[in-house]
Amino acid sequence: MNDADNKSANSNRREFLKRGGAVTAAALMGQTALSRAEPRTDVEISNAKTAGAMPTRNLGRTGHRVGIFSLGGQAALERGRNEALAVPIVERALDLGVNYIDTSSIYGGPDRWSEQYIGQVMKRRRSEAFLASKTKERTRDGSMRMLEKSFELLQTDHLDLWQLHDIGTLEEVDKIFGKGGAMEALLQAQDQKLVRYLGVTGHYRPDPLIEALKRHPFDTILMAVNAADKHHYSFMEQLLPVAVEKQMGIIGMKVPARGRLLSSWTPPSLEQQKRSWEGVVVSNGPGTLDMREAMYYSLSLPLSTVIIGCDSLAQLEQNVQLARNFTPLSEQQMAALAAKAEPVSKQALFFRFFETHA
Repeated sequence: MNDADNKSANSNRREFLKRGGAVTAAALMGQTALSRAEPRTDVEISNAKTAGAMPTRNLGRTGHRVGIFSLGGQAALERGRNEALAVPIVERALDLGVNYIDTSSIYGGPDRWSEQYIGQVMKRRRSEAFLASKTKERTRDGSMRMLEKSFELLQTDHLDLWQLHDIGTLEEVDKIFGKGGAMEALLQAQDQKLVRYLGVTGHYRPDPLIEALKRHPFDTILMAVNAADKHHYSFMEQLLPVAVEKQMGIIGMKVPARGRLLSSWTPPSLEQQKRSWEGVVVSNGPGTLDMREAMYYSLSLPLSTVIIGCDSLAQLEQNVQLARNFTPLSEQQMAALAAKAEPVSKQALFFRFFETHA
């Protein structure tokens, strides 16, 4: 980006922050051109290597063609002072044909390490990635501040996708869509072309997300779904059909459940778990699946892509290779994997268990 572009981008962001809540009731009812548009017929692939690297799918009605494996902004990317590993992971992901990168304003704690590391690559290679971030704030003003900081850390003047992070309750939905709520910031940012598309994300229960989808025609949804999903508050059974019917871009996460679904998983000590999860023990032993089984189960669902964080370059390489060789599982194979995951479903769905039982 040249100096003139930087000056223009900074001016746009200042104007965005100054204009405040100039969002009409019609906009809050979903009457925005981009969100209500028919599915696009043109196809965007931001990374020229993607089509040859792995199968691609439509990201809903956005017109973007996304590789079935995408890079998540956690794992190595959320650890402080981990630049020597995190930045090469982002670089290598683009080299391997990954064309969708996900992060959030809360990944890496107050320092937002994930956005920092990704930004070091985006300043040189922004055109190669569909870049998604999120706001955990539920107010307009708080979300505006989150977006401004995201631009600074990611070293960009726009996001391809801005998402409401981790909606867990109906009360949150009411706050988001109420006066001065975060939805005002999302719509205004989209109207000013600071973000292209809008999305929602969630881990815990399907009903708050279903309610959010009733209130606005979001472009994408990021949902926690893995081979253990059907055993507790199933997103596959309740939320996924709604998103498919709405022709949304559907992104899967928690595919290996931060390793807890995998037979290679070594759980923390019970004492560590009690400290980390306020007394709730969620991992009693290794999982039951390998990475191929975990990844292929999720990719056999009607998802656009899955985001997976990587702890090493070797994990990244393995995940891209698995994506390259993917073939859909049969219904019988999926049923067998769901049954295989059932004995460890509590730890594979640790995020839901903690929220609903702690």
